[in-house]
Amino acid sequence: MMKRLALILPLAMFMAFVAIAVFGLGTPQTRQIESAMIGQSVPEFELEGLSDTKPGLASSDLKRGTVTLVNLFGSWCLPCRIEAPQLERLAAEGIVIHAIAIRDEPADVEGFLTQYGDPFTRVGLDPRGRMQIELGATGVPETYLIDGSGIIRRQWIGEVRQEQVADIIAEVRRWQ
Repeated sequence: MMKRLALILPLAMFMAFVAIAVFGLGTPQTRQIESAMIGQSVPEFELEGLSDTKPGLASSDLKRGTVTLVNLFGSWCLPCRIEAPQLERLAAEGIVIHAIAIRDEPADVEGFLTQYGDPFTRVGLDPRGRMQIELGATGVPETYLIDGSGIIRRQWIGEVRQEQVADIIAEVRRWQ
């Protein structure tokens, strides 16, 4: 009896562990860490741009009465490539989108915009990733809705997906 229990108990524990792992991995994760900056004014910053035709971005650009989206991205970021068509759709709807290129080189950013589309009015270069920290971002891509007074109203963590486009348009229109 003891020998049988000594064999069954570890096997039962192992099977319980496997069941928990399988069901836990299959459950979608809904928890995300929202930036503490939601409801706050954008931090003061001024970022260099790509060129004369693609100016940089400063906090003052976000306080001129226009509701905007600010997208943190990198040319090295695979999910940023996935979200590119959705950002193009948003820009086609008349939504102003600015970008902050995190830890990137200007030539790489230009190549990315040429290959995947350029929905951005302004692109600020942030080679050290300071704005990622200042905005409370957990990574890239992340997109922020900024009202016309420069207050951060909403955050989308991860790539903008096709099914989110209508929600984002509605949110922008709500704050206009």
